Amino acid sequence: MLLDTSSLYFRAYFGVPDSVRAPDGTPVNAVRGLLDFITRLVQDHHPDELVACMDFDWRPAWRVELIPSYKAHRVAEEAASGPDAEEVPDTLAPQVPIIDEVLDAVGIARAGAADYEADDVIGTLAARARGPVDIVTGDRDLFQLVDDERRVRVLYPVKGVGQLDVFDGAALESKYAVDGSGYLDLALLRGDPSDGLPGVPGIGEKTAAKLLAAHGDLAGILAAAEDPASSVTPAQRRRLNEARPYLAVAPKVVRVAHDVPLPALDTALPRSPRNPEAVRELGERWGLGSSLRRLLETLER
Repeated sequence: MLLDTSSLYFRAYFGVPDSVRAPDGTPVNAVRGLLDFITRLVQDHHPDELVACMDFDWRPAWRVELIPSYKAHRVAEEAASGPDAEEVPDTLAPQVPIIDEVLDAVGIARAGAADYEADDVIGTLAARARGPVDIVTGDRDLFQLVDDERRVRVLYPVKGVGQLDVFDGAALESKYAVDGSGYLDLALLRGDPSDGLPGVPGIGEKTAAKLLAAHGDLAGILAAAEDPASSVTPAQRRRLNEARPYLAVAPKVVRVAHDVPLPALDTALPRSPRNPEAVRELGERWGLGSSLRRLLETLER
């Protein structure tokens, strides 16, 4: 099981009241919410291995160089940590180091890499996996990793993590009329305002799916746009040709990396805390109470 950790702690932050605080008054709603999420996921899905995948760089320079608008609207104009920092709620950012410390003390593997997003870490670990993989994320970009042959699927939270939409090949085909590999081309054609990806103007999700069904992939669509005898309409032909500079670089930006250099990881789900004393101290300092206790009890079982 691979966790898109920031996706989950953002969800926890907005799902748990910020009145949940440590003894010193520090909000710990994201910390406790994430621990509760992990407990529920372990209880419901019984993974043998679990990795919390981290954003070491949420907006890699190599992606921005190709598409300058990539996640540009998420940049805080006057962030204390620099001109290119992600805009996050004031009471969430201080909780992220606490999350790191608690996961490390418990013994849940964390993985990240400089110049890469959590998506890329997930893509790399999924590519390396020999058994079935469940990816837990609220980010549709990771649908491109769905692969029935390799038994890779996405668990997409609907309400907390107790209600999850399971996306395998059949579910993708039903909802988007594409498989995992086709979702990449659909996503870059459609675009995604939340990631600053313009897409091809005038070509939405349904039109993109129809073009892919007719022509196979992006390369086939662009070849058809050059063929006067193809079924591509004049308006679509014009839009695709105008968007060629974007379409030349978008695949590299949207495609999840599969070759991120990662350190050796002990991905086995721990039965007992790696550092019991640190767990005790962190639990007391941050008032993690029942959330931490339930996680430890679940791991032990």
